[in-house]
Amino acid sequence: MSRRVPNPIRLCIYWVGLALARLGVLDADRARRTADLAWPRVVTGLARMSKNAVDVAMVGVAVGSPAIAGVGFASPFWGLAFAVGGGVAGGTIALVSQRYSAESFASLGQAVRSSSLLVLLLTLPLTVLFWTYPTELISVIGSDPESVELGAEYLKIVGLGIPFAGLNLIGSRTFVGMDDAWTPMIVRAGGAISNIVLNAVLIFGLGLGVEGAALGTVLANVVVTAAFTGALVAGGLPGVGTFPVSIDPFGSYVHEESIRDLAKIGLPVLGSKSVWTVAEFPMLAIVGLFGQQTVSAYVIARRIWGLMNTPGWGFGLAASSLVGQKLGLGDEGRAERYGHEIILYAVAIYVVAAAVVFVFAEPIVLLFTDNPADLSVPTAVSLIYAACLAIILKGVSTGAAGALKASGDTLWPFFSQFIGMFVLAIPLAYLGAEGLAIPAIGPLPGLDIAPIGLMGLYLSFLAETAAPAAINYHRFSTGRWKAISRGYRPEASPSDD
Repeated sequence: MSRRVPNPIRLCIYWVGLALARLGVLDADRARRTADLAWPRVVTGLARMSKNAVDVAMVGVAVGSPAIAGVGFASPFWGLAFAVGGGVAGGTIALVSQRYSAESFASLGQAVRSSSLLVLLLTLPLTVLFWTYPTELISVIGSDPESVELGAEYLKIVGLGIPFAGLNLIGSRTFVGMDDAWTPMIVRAGGAISNIVLNAVLIFGLGLGVEGAALGTVLANVVVTAAFTGALVAGGLPGVGTFPVSIDPFGSYVHEESIRDLAKIGLPVLGSKSVWTVAEFPMLAIVGLFGQQTVSAYVIARRIWGLMNTPGWGFGLAASSLVGQKLGLGDEGRAERYGHEIILYAVAIYVVAAAVVFVFAEPIVLLFTDNPADLSVPTAVSLIYAACLAIILKGVSTGAAGALKASGDTLWPFFSQFIGMFVLAIPLAYLGAEGLAIPAIGPLPGLDIAPIGLMGLYLSFLAETAAPAAINYHRFSTGRWKAISRGYRPEASPSDD
Protein backbone atom coordinates (compact mmCIF):
# COMPACT_ATOMS: atom_id res chain seq x y z
CA MET A 1 0.00 0.00 0.00
CA SER A 2 1.40 3.35 -0.98
CA ARG A 3 2.36 5.79 1.68
CA ARG A 4 1.64 8.63 -0.72
CA VAL A 5 -2.10 8.10 -0.86
CA PRO A 6 -3.60 11.57 -1.36
CA ASN A 7 -6.08 12.74 1.24
CA PRO A 8 -7.15 16.22 2.34
CA ILE A 9 -5.58 15.96 5.81
CA ARG A 10 -2.18 14.97 4.43
CA LEU A 11 -2.32 17.65 1.73
CA CYS A 12 -3.30 20.35 4.23
CA ILE A 13 -0.44 19.47 6.57
CA TYR A 14 2.11 19.43 3.74
CA TRP A 15 0.82 22.69 2.25
CA VAL A 16 1.04 24.48 5.59
CA GLY A 17 4.58 23.15 6.09
CA LEU A 18 5.57 24.24 2.59
CA ALA A 19 4.16 27.72 3.18
CA LEU A 20 6.07 28.06 6.46
CA ALA A 21 9.25 26.82 4.80
CA ARG A 22 8.89 29.43 2.06
CA LEU A 23 8.47 32.10 4.73
CA GLY A 24 11.77 30.94 6.21
CA VAL A 25 10.43 29.90 9.60
CA LEU A 26 10.90 26.14 9.00
CA ASP A 27 13.64 24.11 7.39
CA ALA A 28 12.05 22.38 4.39
CA ASP A 29 13.62 18.97 5.07
CA ARG A 30 12.72 19.00 8.76
CA ALA A 31 9.19 20.14 7.88
CA ARG A 32 8.83 17.21 5.48
CA ARG A 33 10.08 14.67 8.03
CA THR A 34 7.76 16.13 10.65
CA ALA A 35 4.80 15.99 8.27
CA ASP A 36 5.66 12.41 7.27
CA LEU A 37 5.34 11.34 10.90
CA ALA A 38 2.54 13.67 11.95
CA TRP A 39 -0.12 13.31 9.29
CA PRO A 40 -0.82 9.58 9.71
CA ARG A 41 -1.19 10.11 13.44
CA VAL A 42 -3.52 13.07 12.86
CA VAL A 43 -5.65 10.90 10.57
CA THR A 44 -5.66 8.19 13.25
CA GLY A 45 -6.75 10.75 15.82
CA LEU A 46 -9.49 12.07 13.58
CA ALA A 47 -10.76 8.54 13.00
CA ARG A 48 -10.79 7.76 16.71
CA MET A 49 -12.25 11.08 17.81
CA SER A 50 -14.80 10.90 15.02
CA LYS A 51 -15.75 7.51 16.39
CA ASN A 52 -16.24 9.06 19.84
CA ALA A 53 -18.29 11.90 18.37
CA VAL A 54 -20.37 9.47 16.31
CA ASP A 55 -20.96 7.36 19.44
CA VAL A 56 -22.47 10.36 21.18
CA ALA A 57 -24.42 11.42 18.08
CA MET A 58 -25.84 7.90 17.63
CA VAL A 59 -27.00 7.52 21.23
CA GLY A 60 -28.30 11.09 21.14
CA VAL A 61 -30.44 10.35 18.10
CA ALA A 62 -31.49 6.88 19.33
CA VAL A 63 -32.13 7.61 23.02
CA GLY A 64 -31.96 11.39 23.56
CA SER A 65 -30.21 14.01 25.65
CA PRO A 66 -30.02 11.84 28.83
CA ALA A 67 -27.98 9.27 26.90
CA ILE A 68 -25.51 11.95 25.80
CA ALA A 69 -25.12 13.03 29.42
CA GLY A 70 -24.80 9.40 30.59
CA VAL A 71 -22.05 8.56 28.10
CA GLY A 72 -20.39 11.84 29.06
CA PHE A 73 -20.43 10.84 32.75
CA ALA A 74 -18.79 7.51 31.83
CA SER A 75 -16.12 9.14 29.67
CA PRO A 76 -13.62 10.03 32.43
CA PHE A 77 -13.67 6.43 33.66
CA TRP A 78 -12.95 5.15 30.15
CA GLY A 79 -10.33 7.87 29.88
CA LEU A 80 -8.38 6.19 32.68
CA ALA A 81 -7.37 3.55 30.13
CA PHE A 82 -5.69 6.21 28.03
CA ALA A 83 -4.16 7.92 31.05
CA VAL A 84 -2.61 4.67 32.33
CA GLY A 85 -1.78 3.29 28.89
CA GLY A 86 -0.52 6.65 27.68
CA GLY A 87 1.68 7.00 30.74
CA VAL A 88 3.40 3.69 30.13
CA ALA A 89 3.52 4.40 26.40
CA GLY A 90 5.24 7.72 27.11
CA GLY A 91 8.12 5.70 28.50
CA THR A 92 7.85 3.25 25.60
CA ILE A 93 8.33 5.86 22.87
CA ALA A 94 11.28 7.44 24.69
CA LEU A 95 13.06 4.08 25.04
CA VAL A 96 12.11 2.77 21.60
CA SER A 97 13.07 5.91 19.65
CA GLN A 98 16.51 6.11 21.27
CA ARG A 99 17.20 2.38 20.88
CA TYR A 100 15.96 2.36 17.31
CA SER A 101 18.26 5.19 16.22
CA ALA A 102 21.18 3.47 17.99
CA GLU A 103 20.21 0.09 16.39
CA SER A 104 19.97 -1.54 19.81
CA PHE A 105 17.14 -3.83 18.70
CA ALA A 106 17.37 -6.43 21.47
CA SER A 107 16.78 -3.84 24.18
CA LEU A 108 14.04 -2.30 22.00
CA GLY A 109 12.10 -5.58 22.12
CA GLN A 110 12.63 -5.81 25.85
CA ALA A 111 11.17 -2.32 26.30
CA VAL A 112 8.05 -3.31 24.35
CA ARG A 113 7.48 -6.54 26.28
CA SER A 114 7.98 -4.86 29.66
CA SER A 115 5.63 -2.05 28.59
CA SER A 116 2.93 -4.60 27.70
CA LEU A 117 3.23 -6.36 31.05
CA LEU A 118 3.14 -3.10 32.98
CA VAL A 119 0.05 -1.77 31.19
CA LEU A 120 -1.86 -5.01 31.84
CA LEU A 121 -1.00 -4.96 35.53
CA LEU A 122 -2.31 -1.40 35.78
CA THR A 123 -5.49 -1.70 33.70
CA LEU A 124 -6.99 -5.08 34.68
CA PRO A 125 -8.00 -3.85 38.17
CA LEU A 126 -9.92 -1.00 36.52
CA THR A 127 -11.92 -3.48 34.44
CA VAL A 128 -12.91 -5.39 37.59
CA LEU A 129 -13.87 -2.16 39.37
CA PHE A 130 -16.06 -0.85 36.54
CA TRP A 131 -17.82 -4.17 36.09
CA THR A 132 -18.57 -4.47 39.82
CA TYR A 133 -19.60 -0.92 40.78
CA PRO A 134 -20.77 0.96 37.65
CA THR A 135 -23.81 2.68 39.18
CA GLU A 136 -21.96 3.75 42.30
CA LEU A 137 -19.15 5.23 40.21
CA ILE A 138 -21.41 7.16 37.83
CA SER A 139 -23.41 8.47 40.79
CA VAL A 140 -20.28 10.20 42.05
CA ILE A 141 -20.58 12.61 39.10
CA GLY A 142 -24.21 12.72 38.03
CA SER A 143 -27.46 13.12 39.94
CA ASP A 144 -30.09 12.78 37.20
CA PRO A 145 -31.45 9.21 37.63
CA GLU A 146 -31.95 8.49 33.94
CA SER A 147 -28.50 9.75 32.97
CA VAL A 148 -26.87 7.79 35.81
CA GLU A 149 -28.62 4.56 34.79
CA LEU A 150 -27.61 4.92 31.14
CA GLY A 151 -24.05 5.88 32.09
CA ALA A 152 -23.72 2.80 34.33
CA GLU A 153 -24.94 0.50 31.55
CA TYR A 154 -22.29 1.97 29.26
CA LEU A 155 -19.46 1.87 31.81
CA LYS A 156 -19.98 -1.75 32.88
CA ILE A 157 -19.47 -3.04 29.35
CA VAL A 158 -16.92 -0.56 28.01
CA GLY A 159 -14.63 -1.31 30.95
CA LEU A 160 -13.92 -4.71 29.41
CA GLY A 161 -12.01 -2.92 26.65
CA ILE A 162 -9.65 -0.97 28.92
CA PRO A 163 -6.71 -3.45 28.89
CA PHE A 164 -6.94 -3.71 25.11
CA ALA A 165 -6.99 0.08 24.75
CA GLY A 166 -3.84 0.28 26.88
CA LEU A 167 -2.04 -2.33 24.79
CA ASN A 168 -3.03 -0.47 21.63
CA LEU A 169 -1.22 2.62 22.89
CA ILE A 170 1.94 0.57 23.46
CA GLY A 171 1.73 -0.80 19.93
CA SER A 172 1.13 2.61 18.39
CA ARG A 173 3.99 4.32 20.26
CA THR A 174 6.35 1.47 19.37
CA PHE A 175 5.87 2.08 15.66
CA VAL A 176 6.09 5.88 15.96
CA GLY A 177 9.32 5.47 17.92
CA MET A 178 10.64 3.46 14.97
CA ASP A 179 9.87 6.38 12.62
CA ASP A 180 6.70 4.70 11.32
CA ALA A 181 3.42 6.53 11.87
CA TRP A 182 1.82 4.93 8.81
CA THR A 183 1.25 1.47 10.29
CA PRO A 184 -0.57 2.63 13.45
CA MET A 185 -2.68 4.93 11.27
CA ILE A 186 -3.81 1.98 9.15
CA VAL A 187 -4.46 -0.26 12.15
CA ARG A 188 -6.16 2.22 14.44
CA ALA A 189 -8.12 4.05 11.75
CA GLY A 190 -9.36 0.67 10.57
CA GLY A 191 -10.38 -0.10 14.14
CA ALA A 192 -12.23 3.20 14.42
CA ILE A 193 -14.12 2.58 11.20
CA SER A 194 -15.10 -0.92 12.34
CA ASN A 195 -16.21 0.61 15.65
CA ILE A 196 -18.57 3.00 13.87
CA VAL A 197 -20.03 0.18 11.75
CA LEU A 198 -20.44 -2.09 14.79
CA ASN A 199 -22.12 0.71 16.73
CA ALA A 200 -24.56 1.42 13.92
CA VAL A 201 -25.56 -2.26 13.83
CA LEU A 202 -25.73 -2.66 17.62
CA ILE A 203 -27.44 0.66 18.42
CA PHE A 204 -29.93 0.93 15.58
CA GLY A 205 -30.05 -2.57 14.06
CA LEU A 206 -30.32 -4.50 17.35
CA GLY A 207 -31.71 -1.65 19.44
CA LEU A 208 -29.09 -2.00 22.19
CA GLY A 209 -28.72 1.75 22.81
CA VAL A 210 -25.81 2.77 25.04
CA GLU A 211 -24.92 -0.88 25.68
CA GLY A 212 -24.46 -1.33 21.92
CA ALA A 213 -22.14 1.68 21.80
CA ALA A 214 -20.05 0.21 24.63
CA LEU A 215 -19.91 -3.27 23.10
CA GLY A 216 -18.85 -1.88 19.73
CA THR A 217 -15.97 -0.05 21.40
CA VAL A 218 -14.77 -3.20 23.17
CA LEU A 219 -14.88 -5.37 20.05
CA ALA A 220 -13.03 -2.78 17.96
CA ASN A 221 -10.24 -2.52 20.55
CA VAL A 222 -9.82 -6.31 20.59
CA VAL A 223 -9.40 -6.30 16.80
CA VAL A 224 -6.79 -3.51 16.95
CA THR A 225 -4.82 -5.30 19.70
CA ALA A 226 -4.72 -8.49 17.63
CA ALA A 227 -3.50 -6.56 14.58
CA PHE A 228 -0.70 -4.78 16.49
CA THR A 229 0.42 -8.00 18.18
CA GLY A 230 0.51 -9.94 14.93
CA ALA A 231 2.36 -7.16 13.12
CA LEU A 232 5.07 -6.75 15.77
CA VAL A 233 5.61 -10.49 16.18
CA ALA A 234 5.63 -11.26 12.44
CA GLY A 235 7.69 -8.20 11.57
CA GLY A 236 5.19 -7.17 8.90
CA LEU A 237 1.56 -6.60 8.04
CA PRO A 238 -0.27 -7.65 4.85
CA GLY A 239 -0.89 -4.62 2.67
CA VAL A 240 1.58 -2.50 4.64
CA GLY A 241 4.92 -4.27 4.22
CA THR A 242 7.75 -5.55 6.40
CA PHE A 243 9.28 -3.76 9.38
CA PRO A 244 12.96 -3.41 10.30
CA VAL A 245 12.28 -4.91 13.74
CA SER A 246 10.20 -7.82 15.03
CA ILE A 247 9.42 -8.55 18.67
CA ASP A 248 9.98 -11.99 20.17
CA PRO A 249 6.82 -12.70 22.23
CA PHE A 250 8.61 -15.42 24.21
CA GLY A 251 11.37 -13.21 25.54
CA SER A 252 11.49 -11.95 29.11
CA TYR A 253 8.78 -9.56 30.28
CA VAL A 254 10.05 -8.86 33.77
CA HIS A 255 13.22 -6.84 33.28
CA GLU A 256 14.16 -4.66 36.21
CA GLU A 257 16.05 -1.95 34.34
CA SER A 258 13.39 -1.56 31.62
CA ILE A 259 10.54 -1.43 34.11
CA ARG A 260 12.44 1.06 36.24
CA ASP A 261 13.05 3.33 33.23
CA LEU A 262 9.43 2.98 32.09
CA ALA A 263 8.22 3.91 35.54
CA LYS A 264 10.61 6.83 35.90
CA ILE A 265 9.72 8.31 32.51
CA GLY A 266 6.13 7.16 32.35
CA LEU A 267 4.89 8.06 35.83
CA PRO A 268 4.96 11.82 35.20
CA VAL A 269 3.40 11.23 31.76
CA LEU A 270 0.67 9.17 33.44
CA GLY A 271 0.23 12.01 35.90
CA SER A 272 0.01 14.55 33.09
CA LYS A 273 -2.55 12.48 31.18
CA SER A 274 -4.44 11.71 34.37
CA VAL A 275 -4.80 15.39 35.16
CA TRP A 276 -7.49 15.93 32.55
CA THR A 277 -9.08 12.53 33.21
CA VAL A 278 -9.24 13.14 36.97
CA ALA A 279 -10.29 16.74 36.37
CA GLU A 280 -13.24 15.54 34.30
CA PHE A 281 -14.88 14.17 37.44
CA PRO A 282 -15.26 17.49 39.28
CA MET A 283 -15.67 19.36 35.99
CA LEU A 284 -18.66 17.26 34.90
CA ALA A 285 -20.13 17.47 38.40
CA ILE A 286 -19.82 21.26 38.21
CA VAL A 287 -21.32 21.39 34.73
CA GLY A 288 -24.17 19.28 36.10
CA LEU A 289 -25.10 22.23 38.33
CA PHE A 290 -26.10 24.10 35.16
CA GLY A 291 -28.65 21.37 34.29
CA GLN A 292 -28.87 18.31 32.07
CA GLN A 293 -29.10 20.23 28.78
CA THR A 294 -25.90 22.11 29.59
CA VAL A 295 -24.20 18.80 30.41
CA SER A 296 -25.23 17.48 26.99
CA ALA A 297 -24.02 20.68 25.31
CA TYR A 298 -20.69 20.45 27.17
CA VAL A 299 -20.22 16.78 26.23
CA ILE A 300 -20.80 17.69 22.57
CA ALA A 301 -18.34 20.59 22.78
CA ARG A 302 -15.78 18.24 24.31
CA ARG A 303 -16.21 15.78 21.46
CA ILE A 304 -15.59 18.59 18.96
CA TRP A 305 -12.62 19.70 21.08
CA GLY A 306 -11.25 16.18 20.72
CA LEU A 307 -11.49 16.43 16.93
CA MET A 308 -9.77 19.81 16.86
CA ASN A 309 -7.05 18.53 19.19
CA THR A 310 -5.91 15.74 16.84
CA PRO A 311 -3.01 17.80 15.42
CA GLY A 312 -1.44 17.44 18.85
CA TRP A 313 -1.54 13.66 18.44
CA GLY A 314 0.61 13.89 15.35
CA PHE A 315 2.93 16.77 16.18
CA GLY A 316 3.43 15.78 19.81
CA LEU A 317 4.48 12.28 18.79
CA ALA A 318 6.55 13.60 15.88
CA ALA A 319 8.42 15.77 18.37
CA SER A 320 8.93 12.80 20.70
CA SER A 321 10.19 10.57 17.90
CA LEU A 322 12.38 13.02 15.95
CA VAL A 323 13.82 14.79 18.98
CA GLY A 324 14.35 11.40 20.65
CA GLN A 325 16.17 10.02 17.62
CA LYS A 326 18.55 12.99 17.49
CA LEU A 327 19.18 12.71 21.21
CA GLY A 328 19.88 9.00 20.79
CA LEU A 329 22.64 9.96 18.34
CA GLY A 330 23.93 12.66 20.67
CA ASP A 331 22.95 15.45 18.25
CA GLU A 332 21.47 17.88 20.76
CA GLY A 333 21.62 20.88 18.45
CA ARG A 334 19.40 19.33 15.81
CA ALA A 335 17.12 17.94 18.50
CA GLU A 336 16.51 21.47 19.75
CA ARG A 337 15.91 22.84 16.25
CA TYR A 338 13.39 20.09 15.58
CA GLY A 339 11.59 21.00 18.80
CA HIS A 340 11.32 24.72 17.97
CA GLU A 341 10.13 24.12 14.44
CA ILE A 342 7.56 21.48 15.36
CA ILE A 343 6.00 23.91 17.84
CA LEU A 344 5.60 26.56 15.12
CA TYR A 345 4.27 24.00 12.69
CA ALA A 346 1.72 22.66 15.18
CA VAL A 347 0.37 26.11 16.01
CA ALA A 348 -0.23 26.84 12.33
CA ILE A 349 -2.16 23.57 11.88
CA TYR A 350 -4.27 24.27 14.97
CA VAL A 351 -5.22 27.67 13.57
CA VAL A 352 -6.51 26.01 10.39
CA ALA A 353 -8.50 23.38 12.32
CA ALA A 354 -10.03 25.93 14.70
CA ALA A 355 -11.04 28.23 11.84
CA VAL A 356 -12.92 25.45 10.02
CA VAL A 357 -14.84 24.38 13.13
CA PHE A 358 -15.63 27.99 14.09
CA VAL A 359 -17.34 28.59 10.75
CA PHE A 360 -19.43 25.39 10.87
CA ALA A 361 -20.14 25.23 14.62
CA GLU A 362 -23.94 25.27 14.49
CA PRO A 363 -24.41 22.67 11.71
CA ILE A 364 -21.99 20.41 13.58
CA VAL A 365 -24.03 20.63 16.80
CA LEU A 366 -27.27 19.80 14.96
CA LEU A 367 -25.77 16.46 13.91
CA PHE A 368 -26.04 15.28 17.53
CA THR A 369 -29.82 15.36 17.81
CA ASP A 370 -33.01 14.82 15.82
CA ASN A 371 -34.86 17.09 18.24
CA PRO A 372 -33.15 20.47 18.71
CA ALA A 373 -35.62 21.33 21.48
CA ASP A 374 -34.10 18.47 23.51
CA LEU A 375 -30.68 20.10 23.46
CA SER A 376 -29.36 23.56 24.22
CA VAL A 377 -28.00 24.24 20.74
CA PRO A 378 -26.98 27.89 21.42
CA THR A 379 -25.06 26.79 24.53
CA ALA A 380 -23.24 24.04 22.63
CA VAL A 381 -22.36 26.45 19.82
CA SER A 382 -21.02 29.10 22.20
CA LEU A 383 -18.93 26.49 24.01
CA ILE A 384 -17.47 25.38 20.69
CA TYR A 385 -16.60 29.00 19.84
CA ALA A 386 -14.69 29.26 23.13
CA ALA A 387 -12.96 25.95 22.43
CA CYS A 388 -11.85 27.17 18.98
CA LEU A 389 -10.03 30.11 20.52
CA ALA A 390 -8.44 28.08 23.33
CA ILE A 391 -7.34 25.10 21.24
CA ILE A 392 -4.75 27.11 19.29
CA LEU A 393 -2.51 27.23 22.38
CA LYS A 394 -2.41 23.42 22.37
CA GLY A 395 0.05 23.71 19.49
CA VAL A 396 2.58 25.25 21.87
CA SER A 397 1.92 22.94 24.80
CA THR A 398 1.84 19.63 22.88
CA GLY A 399 4.85 20.46 20.69
CA ALA A 400 6.98 21.46 23.65
CA ALA A 401 5.72 18.54 25.75
CA GLY A 402 6.59 16.09 22.97
CA ALA A 403 10.19 17.29 22.94
CA LEU A 404 10.42 17.14 26.73
CA LYS A 405 9.01 13.59 26.81
CA ALA A 406 11.57 12.45 24.23
CA SER A 407 14.33 13.42 26.63
CA GLY A 408 12.72 11.85 29.69
CA ASP A 409 11.96 15.30 31.19
CA THR A 410 8.30 14.51 31.85
CA LEU A 411 7.62 16.23 35.17
CA TRP A 412 7.03 19.69 33.73
CA PRO A 413 4.23 18.69 31.32
CA PHE A 414 2.52 17.08 34.31
CA PHE A 415 2.85 20.19 36.49
CA SER A 416 1.67 22.46 33.69
CA GLN A 417 -1.44 20.39 33.03
CA PHE A 418 -2.20 20.20 36.74
CA ILE A 419 -1.99 23.96 37.16
CA GLY A 420 -4.10 24.60 34.07
CA MET A 421 -6.89 22.28 35.20
CA PHE A 422 -6.99 22.32 39.01
CA VAL A 423 -5.68 25.78 39.80
CA LEU A 424 -7.44 27.64 36.98
CA ALA A 425 -10.01 25.80 34.84
CA ILE A 426 -12.06 24.03 37.54
CA PRO A 427 -12.31 27.05 39.87
CA LEU A 428 -13.45 29.21 36.94
CA ALA A 429 -16.12 26.68 35.98
CA TYR A 430 -17.33 26.49 39.59
CA LEU A 431 -17.46 30.26 39.80
CA GLY A 432 -19.79 30.28 36.82
CA ALA A 433 -21.93 27.38 38.04
CA GLU A 434 -22.54 28.99 41.41
CA GLY A 435 -23.54 32.26 39.73
CA LEU A 436 -20.98 34.19 41.73
CA ALA A 437 -20.05 37.77 40.95
CA ILE A 438 -16.49 38.92 40.43
CA PRO A 439 -15.48 41.90 42.59
CA ALA A 440 -14.43 44.81 40.44
CA ILE A 441 -10.82 45.93 40.62
CA GLY A 442 -10.48 49.66 40.15
CA PRO A 443 -11.56 52.99 41.57
CA LEU A 444 -14.91 51.61 42.83
CA PRO A 445 -13.98 48.99 45.44
CA GLY A 446 -16.77 46.70 46.47
CA LEU A 447 -18.77 47.13 43.26
CA ASP A 448 -19.82 43.79 41.81
CA ILE A 449 -20.40 42.95 38.18
CA ALA A 450 -23.05 40.52 36.90
CA PRO A 451 -22.70 36.80 37.68
CA ILE A 452 -20.47 35.19 35.09
CA GLY A 453 -22.56 32.03 34.52
CA LEU A 454 -21.53 30.24 31.33
CA MET A 455 -18.60 32.65 30.98
CA GLY A 456 -16.94 30.52 33.64
CA LEU A 457 -17.00 27.53 31.27
CA TYR A 458 -15.66 29.64 28.40
CA LEU A 459 -12.78 30.89 30.55
CA SER A 460 -12.06 27.37 31.78
CA PHE A 461 -11.34 26.28 28.20
CA LEU A 462 -8.79 29.08 27.84
CA ALA A 463 -7.16 28.46 31.22
CA GLU A 464 -6.83 24.76 30.42
CA THR A 465 -4.53 25.50 27.47
CA ALA A 466 -2.84 28.78 28.42
CA ALA A 467 -1.01 27.49 31.50
CA PRO A 468 0.50 24.37 29.84
CA ALA A 469 1.52 26.40 26.80
CA ALA A 470 3.42 28.94 28.90
CA ILE A 471 5.01 26.45 31.30
CA ASN A 472 6.00 23.77 28.77
CA TYR A 473 7.52 26.28 26.39
CA HIS A 474 9.46 27.94 29.20
CA ARG A 475 10.91 24.60 30.25
CA PHE A 476 11.82 23.72 26.68
CA SER A 477 13.52 27.08 26.18
CA THR A 478 15.85 26.48 29.17
CA GLY A 479 17.51 23.49 27.45
CA ARG A 480 17.70 21.49 30.68
CA TRP A 481 15.95 18.58 28.98
CA LYS A 482 19.05 17.90 26.88
CA ALA A 483 21.13 17.13 29.95
CA ILE A 484 18.36 14.94 31.38
CA SER A 485 18.24 12.87 28.18
CA ARG A 486 21.85 11.77 28.62
CA GLY A 487 20.80 9.45 31.43
CA TYR A 488 18.52 7.45 29.10
CA ARG A 489 20.63 7.09 25.95
CA PRO A 490 21.90 3.61 25.02
CA GLU A 491 25.43 4.58 23.86
CA ALA A 492 25.97 8.07 22.52
CA SER A 493 28.01 11.10 23.41
CA PRO A 494 26.41 14.53 23.46
CA SER A 495 26.97 16.77 20.49
CA ASP A 496 28.41 20.24 20.69
CA ASP A 497 26.19 21.34 17.77
